[in-house]
Amino acid sequence: MSKNQSVLIDFFLKEWLLVVSAVGFVLVAFYSRHFPGYTIREVEVLFILFVLFIAVKGLQNSGYISYLAQVVENGKAIPLKLVVVTFFLSILITNDVALIVIVPLTLSLNINRKDILVILEALAANAGSALTPFGNPQNLYIYWFYNLHAIKFITVIAPFSLILLSILIVASLFVKTEAEEKSENHITEKINNKSALIYGVLLIIVLLSVLHILPIESCFIIIAYVLLFDRKTLKVDYSLLLSFFFFFGLANNMKVLLESDIQHSGHVFIFSALASQFMSNVPVALLFSKFTSNWQALLWGTNTGGFGSLFGSFANLIVYRLYVTHKNINKVAAFSVKFLILGYAAFFISIILYFIA
Repeated sequence: MSKNQSVLIDFFLKEWLLVVSAVGFVLVAFYSRHFPGYTIREVEVLFILFVLFIAVKGLQNSGYISYLAQVVENGKAIPLKLVVVTFFLSILITNDVALIVIVPLTLSLNINRKDILVILEALAANAGSALTPFGNPQNLYIYWFYNLHAIKFITVIAPFSLILLSILIVASLFVKTEAEEKSENHITEKINNKSALIYGVLLIIVLLSVLHILPIESCFIIIAYVLLFDRKTLKVDYSLLLSFFFFFGLANNMKVLLESDIQHSGHVFIFSALASQFMSNVPVALLFSKFTSNWQALLWGTNTGGFGSLFGSFANLIVYRLYVTHKNINKVAAFSVKFLILGYAAFFISIILYFIA
């Protein structure tokens, strides 16, 4: 095998998500003869993700996340703490943000079973974020589109979130972690207190923008700071951002293709859950809301669809990228298989819950 072939294969193995999304984007655009448009909200999502990556990267570079990892590592019941913290954090700051904070911390721990822990965190984030109107993008859209009352919204989806939390807590108790032998790759640098404080404040600004307490324009402070004082922090995961760009466009064109064919609303739950496995639950919520008044089924369906495949939720893609690009990770295939097994276990449990709840 030539060197160029080897480089190409390595690139595809690491960046298959980008390749698949780009190919799908081009093929569907060509078939539909329609170049997708992008809404202001979609551009805002990409921008928020970008500044989040910067703020978290700055905290990582300061050594603060490594310090937090050591604090967690020294305590007991590590899997339980990580699952519960991720669940409740996702309620407050969305599943994407919670995972961007928690997964790097987990990967910095000096313990084994990191792959299982990261997968349980992804499940906990999807379950927790389902509980509130602002926990994830599809919930926020459904909440505003159907003009719902917050209490009614939470009451409908509470069985989904709370029963899954109980199952995840039990599962975490069966995960036994042990300390790994320290290697020269283990992070041991001291905290740069000034940098940690600055990026902590910048992260708070981003979170307040996500919660609409601050205007999204306030996040330009993060861009200005790193351009002026810390340009190395701009080295974030642009591949994931570009994958999001392609997925938004792909979903837009799928809507154009399917708009005249989806009429029946009686099976909204199962159809939206299954469609999310391929299109992700956010664009599915946008698509199905045009053809049904059954918001309860759509709410359950899109949140159920967040489990299962890597494409079910953007949060799943974030977890995958954070895991496979970590410098000490090499068993990517095994992680993917475990993710699908546990993800589809949660997917089918959620389907059962819908019909008995």
